[in-house]
Amino acid sequence: MLLRIQSPEGTRRVEVRSGASTSRLFEKVKEAFDLSSFSFAIYKSRGQKDEIVASKSKKVDGHQLHHGDMLYMVPLSADLFPSTSENMETQSEPESKASSTTASLRESRSQASLVAKSDVEEELVDQLLWRQDGKIPRARDERLCRHGPNGRCIHCSPLEPYDATYLKDNNIKHMSFHSYLRKLTGGVDKGKFAALDDLSCKIKPGCTDHPPWPKGICSKCQPSAVTLNRQTYRHVDNVMFENPALVERFLNYWRVSGHQRVGILIGKFEVHKDVPLGIKATVTAIYEPPQESSREHVRLLEDPQSATVDELSGALGMQRVGWIFTDLIAEDIAKGTVKHLRGMDTWFLSAQECMMAGHLQAMHPNPCRLAPSGYFGSKFVTVVVSGDRENQVHMEGYQLSNQGTSLVRDGCYVPTKDAPELAWIRESSNQQYVPDVFYKEKDGYGNEVTKLARPLPIAYLLVDVPASTPLEPVYTFRLPPAPRSQFPVENRLLDGHMQNFSALSAYLHRVTEDDFLSAVSDFHVLLYLATMDTVHIKAVLPPLLSAVRQQDQLLAHEFYNGVEWQTVLQLMEASSASATGSGAQMSQSVGADAWPCQHCTFLNRAESASCEICQLPKM
Repeated sequence: MLLRIQSPEGTRRVEVRSGASTSRLFEKVKEAFDLSSFSFAIYKSRGQKDEIVASKSKKVDGHQLHHGDMLYMVPLSADLFPSTSENMETQSEPESKASSTTASLRESRSQASLVAKSDVEEELVDQLLWRQDGKIPRARDERLCRHGPNGRCIHCSPLEPYDATYLKDNNIKHMSFHSYLRKLTGGVDKGKFAALDDLSCKIKPGCTDHPPWPKGICSKCQPSAVTLNRQTYRHVDNVMFENPALVERFLNYWRVSGHQRVGILIGKFEVHKDVPLGIKATVTAIYEPPQESSREHVRLLEDPQSATVDELSGALGMQRVGWIFTDLIAEDIAKGTVKHLRGMDTWFLSAQECMMAGHLQAMHPNPCRLAPSGYFGSKFVTVVVSGDRENQVHMEGYQLSNQGTSLVRDGCYVPTKDAPELAWIRESSNQQYVPDVFYKEKDGYGNEVTKLARPLPIAYLLVDVPASTPLEPVYTFRLPPAPRSQFPVENRLLDGHMQNFSALSAYLHRVTEDDFLSAVSDFHVLLYLATMDTVHIKAVLPPLLSAVRQQDQLLAHEFYNGVEWQTVLQLMEASSASATGSGAQMSQSVGADAWPCQHCTFLNRAESASCEICQLPKM
């Protein structure tokens, strides 16, 4: 009989005799999914109920299974399936220009949190949106309505959140993801048959009718040809940086060095009230991973602090919500203008950048109750900082469509060498079968034609996401009291930007117990405290993180007076005493009235009106 097996990697079919042992069923499932071990469980019902135990004595028909029944496979090990990052490393990644920023990323983030279950727990923002009806209220139209104040007609009844006319009139280019879900579940069947599956371009494993590829393939295991569609919805409707200082602090690296930079957006997903059932990514900090860069490229390196970043973010009630990179080339330094590189005539994101965006989105899947695998799409956003038409520094946000992400994940998509605005769908080889991929566009006569995606215009796979800062700045992390300069950002290999114990001592110099909470309410300070090797205090940080998250002065005072922090303070005093000589010598050279730059921390002469290093004005 034929049984369907649902897993985080999709649904597979296995054929097994009704009189076979349950151990044979486990062997069939392992073969069907090409698994590395038997570290998985099989259940008859969702929610991990009615487990089927592997046994040579127990038979399949003893569990009252019938032809066509669905079983649920739950991985017991995080590395049961091959990771997305391993698939990416086998792909060709030719370097493009600076803005491509997208050389190989090797994050050591644990994959355990990505293992899906059929009853996966959705994120808090999704749970909140499911509780809303999403209806768009309308006032009574005095010209058209012919009923009393308590009546309703077609002219004043609430609109559905996916109403096309409303979206067009309010300049909403894409409906929100939850509006799309309401559209799927709004019919007579209430979404009973709505199942969201990510596109799969891989050969279905477990077929015994022929030798493995490239010696054979059949219609049962062969992935179908793909026709791409422009995505009408987006998982995130807005990227909001809490305050301009966040972006300015990130851009200081480019201002000082002229090199491009990549950062990871740390924040949270919240309800976005400007779009029906919308979601916004609120950015509270920008973490800068280890990287090599120049004026024309960025290459991300192995990040030994990746797990600590996730732990710290989680303790502060945050998570990774996206990534940001610069593509800035100065045009007129005196005017502060930059070159306009991106637009309709060139590209919005290059094919290489889209490849990185797809890789990161695949690493951060979106939990969804309507997906058989437990996950569908991704909320992970991409923000590029470049020059606009007025040659001013400008931010734009994007996401790669779900179909585009699947093409990247399955190794079907590569950038072209000489045309950043075009991608290329691989051709089948002895190592990999790739289905034909098509897209539709209109010809010169307005007729829709279908074309083979070799090449493929990148714009076809992009979903734009507005990126902005609020009119009234918000500060989850409180600004340090003036005139103390900011603590250096991690992984900046520049003079005056290095994170070390001396920089911490200088930053916290003369900080009183009352100012302590404000001083440490900085993601970069907290990350350094969690990773510094001078004094290992990571184990005692949770109370301090709670104090920062809740802005609780009492908790901060308790931590400040604890044994561990008092030890750190004593080491700071010793460090300051040993540096007195060099400090006095420096003060003689720059003057007693020297002022520290608020942006790059350089100590400037009193007569200087702007910083000698980053050229920013005195504040």
